[in-house]
Amino acid sequence: MTTPLTKPLRRQVNIKGRPFVVTLSPEGIAVTLKGKRKGQQLRWDDLVSGDAALAVALNASLSQISKQSGELRPRRKGKSQSQK
Repeated sequence: MTTPLTKPLRRQVNIKGRPFVVTLSPEGIAVTLKGKRKGQQLRWDDLVSGDAALAVALNASLSQISKQSGELRPRRKGKSQSQK
């Protein structure tokens, strides 16, 4: 018999030598760098429906396009060289 997940369960895991906190809750799973507030979150509904796999595939394809063409680079904050 399994135990229902009714409240958040937190555990620490080391990934490539860095400590992360994994939180399992009734809403989903979250992985956060230890000492930080924001991290990656995934809802159980998205995981079960396959939406999570779709999002991962989309991000991977956008990353591949930006590496090849250089068009989808994130903008830097501040003034560019031409505005100085």
